[in-house]
Amino acid sequence: MVIKDVSLAVIATRRSQYPSEGRPEFLLVGRSNVGKSSFINAILSRKNLAYTSAKPGKTQTLNFYDVNHQFYLIDVPGYGYAATDKKTQAKFGMMIEEYLEKRDVLKRVFMLIDFRHKPTEDDLLMYNFLKYYNLPVTVVATKADKVGGSKKAKNLKSILDTLDLVVGDDLVVFSSVTKLGVKEVLKKIEDLASEETI
Repeated sequence: MVIKDVSLAVIATRRSQYPSEGRPEFLLVGRSNVGKSSFINAILSRKNLAYTSAKPGKTQTLNFYDVNHQFYLIDVPGYGYAATDKKTQAKFGMMIEEYLEKRDVLKRVFMLIDFRHKPTEDDLLMYNFLKYYNLPVTVVATKADKVGGSKKAKNLKSILDTLDLVVGDDLVVFSSVTKLGVKEVLKKIEDLASEETI
């Protein structure tokens, strides 16, 4: 897939603000410091489309990126950021839940976790939450360039054992630095987005 045109088309906090064209959508979830902005920039071949921040928890809305006028990639507030107060966390949770409940054009969720560490309790809660809605999930293990060769297999086993992926879900080892996994993610999006037009 060649990414020709990308823009932040819609910033939403409730259902009435979502795009209405019926294009395929792909949701991006993950902890606040897991590298979501770097992931977006890497797969869309842009340097500063999504702003990486030294302060986690910057995203506070549902951000719909229009890609090639073919599909939307949606970034949502990160979870598990301790400095975010409980009231704000609850608001984020309700905002994401409202999106998940009745969004027929959602094709797949990309759930980012840090390849360097065992999935957190928050990661496990998010995966189970997505499964509650029977959503297909691709787990993206970010920051793979920071894991040495001898630790890769051990870390991969730890992730798979902890999350216990259901049939149909999969895992991509990813690095925004080396671009490992970029082609794999793009191919998955391309295949799923094209199903809409068959």
